[in-house]
Amino acid sequence: MKLLVRNLARATTEHELRVLFSAQGAVAECTLVLDQETGTSKGFAFVEMPNEDEAKAAIANLNSATIAKQKIRVKRAES
Repeated sequence: MKLLVRNLARATTEHELRVLFSAQGAVAECTLVLDQETGTSKGFAFVEMPNEDEAKAAIANLNSATIAKQKIRVKRAES
């Protein structure tokens, strides 16, 4: 299941995101969206989790969680 993670702190790294979601289950892919001109985070990312139950647990546990002083939003990405 592909998840959309929004409202990330600009300083959050792809590695930190992978570690955060790995605590909920297997992570196949983690992509932090970057601004092409500046190379800085745009504040959102996509996380691919192969196990649907683990992905649903990640949504339940991490949506509205406060990470780096930001209240993140996690939901299923629309394809």
